[in-house]
Amino acid sequence: MAEDMGSFRVDIELENPARPGERRTISSVLVDTGAELSWVPREVLTALGIQPHTTWRFRQADGSILERPVGGAFVHVAGRKTTDDVVFGEPGDLILLGSRTMEGLNFLVTKQLVDAGPAPAAVAA
Repeated sequence: MAEDMGSFRVDIELENPARPGERRTISSVLVDTGAELSWVPREVLTALGIQPHTTWRFRQADGSILERPVGGAFVHVAGRKTTDDVVFGEPGDLILLGSRTMEGLNFLVTKQLVDAGPAPAAVAA
């Protein structure tokens, strides 16, 4: 994708929460604020021993519905780490960093990842 289309890519690392220490790096992952979950190739998650715990249904731009398994992973980006559900992507699926993962990392998206500062919290009166 052309840079002038407002898209950008980052490198991410994935880790199995049940087996911390071993990570897999995926380079040039598309940052997609329109995607709820992050999408990762199935073989990466399987190699880390991550197991699906549920199946989600997704509506594609053309209106068709597809199903993919989802499992939990540690996601590392730009020196930060969060735990999130990630989609077990199939061949032909895009590899994406989704909005929920970015929120968990507390990043704002401004064509680069920027520290969002302290997270808001309610204060007791």
